[in-house]
Amino acid sequence: MKGPLQVVLLGCTGSIGVQALDLIDRFPDHFEVFGLVSGTRPAGRPAPHVIRAADDPDGSAVRALVTHPECDLVLVAISGAQALGPTLAALDAGKMVALASKEVLVMAGSLVMARALPNQLRPVDSEHSALWQCMWGESAESVSRLVLTASGGPFWGRPDLDLNRVSVAQALEHPRWSMGPKITIDSATMMNKGLELIEAHYLFGFPLERIEVVVHPESVVHSLVEFRDGGIKAQLSNPDMRLPIALALAYPERLPGVVPPTEVAGLGELHFALLDPIRFPAVELARRSVALGPPLPAVLNAANEEAVKRFLGGEIEFSKILVLVAEAVERFEGGGTTLAEILAADRWARDYVGKSLSVSSASGPGKGRNLLESG
Repeated sequence: MKGPLQVVLLGCTGSIGVQALDLIDRFPDHFEVFGLVSGTRPAGRPAPHVIRAADDPDGSAVRALVTHPECDLVLVAISGAQALGPTLAALDAGKMVALASKEVLVMAGSLVMARALPNQLRPVDSEHSALWQCMWGESAESVSRLVLTASGGPFWGRPDLDLNRVSVAQALEHPRWSMGPKITIDSATMMNKGLELIEAHYLFGFPLERIEVVVHPESVVHSLVEFRDGGIKAQLSNPDMRLPIALALAYPERLPGVVPPTEVAGLGELHFALLDPIRFPAVELARRSVALGPPLPAVLNAANEEAVKRFLGGEIEFSKILVLVAEAVERFEGGGTTLAEILAADRWARDYVGKSLSVSSASGPGKGRNLLESG
């Protein structure tokens, strides 16, 4: 009889990694830690294999770990382009992959999904886990549309606020979640929903026009699936990432007592609203990047990461983040779907934003803003 699932955690010191370790410790009959990969910090606990990514510049040690014959499942919880290589290596080696890093599918969705077997790739993002759960036992043909929910971030409920004048501190004041700076800013611009829309498009194979975003400030309904007969399924739970992590690790089993039960009578009113595409154009910009074809989503993702860094560093205004991203998407002239071409597009976008700290570049002032307004 096979023993506990042997799990490798990429990003073991981040929020997802720490919560995954808590679950593994709570269910020792189900899981064992086989390997831990951290960034610059030490892993903080022993394991059969421990790697600090800063000591593995070419990624060879990480690739060897995720393809090790004794590894069963890889939880990918590292951000950016560095997550792509290990994910592809694990998939090619036949490992189950629990994916918390949305950049993997945003950058290279077609490439990744072409190498994934059915149920080999399991979503950890709460919204995609919710869609996944709602579609268990359903045929793709019976689904008419997918609906991602958005909290709205700190500014959706402030229509009076001038987004040209918000401070870094204001943008980091998320009303419901405690997250890292980058994803908190993405929530404020709504780019997180743009990235999630791209991720859902590739993960579930649905066309962009059948994926929508609605604002749901209470963050209790994590996503919805509408079926062709007019019915809707929704996944509800109190915000707690341990639930989607446990589902991705233990699928198809549901583990007992992962999170406290959601008291339905205590939920109160639940509100839903359409997203204002003029005030928050990131979702439509994400749609356009996919429509333009690979590797434009990789350009979008990398340009956004760099622009957010510039905002957090006080170099640009909040409203310039999406202008720079749109400008990069419009001006990129390359193409291609290979890993090398995708990584080249990623590097180009980072370099472009690094050289463009305002929209008034010599080759065409305001082009990014024009693209946003025309979208």
